[in-house]
Amino acid sequence: MVTATSEYINCAGFELHYVTWGRPDKPPVILWHGLARTCQDFAPLAAALADDYWLIAPDTIGRGLSEWSRTPDADYNFARYGEIAAGLMDHLGVRSASWVGTSMGASLGIFAAGGLLADRINRLVLNDIGPELPAAAAERIATYVGAPPVFQRATELEAYLREIYTPFGFIPELQWRRMMESSFRRLPDGQVTAHYDPAIVRQLQATSGDFTRWVEYDQISCPILILRGATSDLLSTQMAAEMCRRQPAAQLIEIADCGHAPALTVASQIDPIADFLAA
Repeated sequence: MVTATSEYINCAGFELHYVTWGRPDKPPVILWHGLARTCQDFAPLAAALADDYWLIAPDTIGRGLSEWSRTPDADYNFARYGEIAAGLMDHLGVRSASWVGTSMGASLGIFAAGGLLADRINRLVLNDIGPELPAAAAERIATYVGAPPVFQRATELEAYLREIYTPFGFIPELQWRRMMESSFRRLPDGQVTAHYDPAIVRQLQATSGDFTRWVEYDQISCPILILRGATSDLLSTQMAAEMCRRQPAAQLIEIADCGHAPALTVASQIDPIADFLAA
């Protein structure tokens, strides 16, 4: 596995943690994770791409090793995340980059590529989400994200992650352990829980309409690759078809044997992204 370089910067008033793979003289690719996940989810994809690209993956504020917000309603939203993304690119001297986003990270990509970073995102990969979040799916996600369980042992947390992320499809054993170790924090009493601020769920509640981004999607001018898990409840076949109707040049690939969201750990999921970025 290619080694990641871990860094911290002050960005939009927050200490932001991010990792990079590859060399900065290669074309940059921003990798942005899902709602309650961390940058380490992209390690398998980065390992496959690191010879040809400079991969940059932040922990969104409130997740992983990045700072938590003291004012969740003001900060856990795409407006703030977009500001942070722009600040990260400025800090790294990245004028233009490709963007690969999973779930929330893809929604942020739509928001940014159709607005704030329209002239700085040159290719956009949307991993299993569209410009609108189905209400039933939002409720399902809010149920487990808003009240992360507490466990006595790290291995119990790993078993929990294996259960709730079964729809991700095949994940190698090594990656499950890596996911657990990058996703847990100890509480003052020594028990363990997921490594994120439970208040991040308020983006689904307090920030009305934050995941409805058809206006920005229609304004995207860069090439788009849409990945859809075959049994996804976040990106329906109807919504994917509408996305292709509105953006006729967009490519749509359905990933078999998984739901929301493809984990990007195997060749059948990684190769389409590699081909798209190289086109």
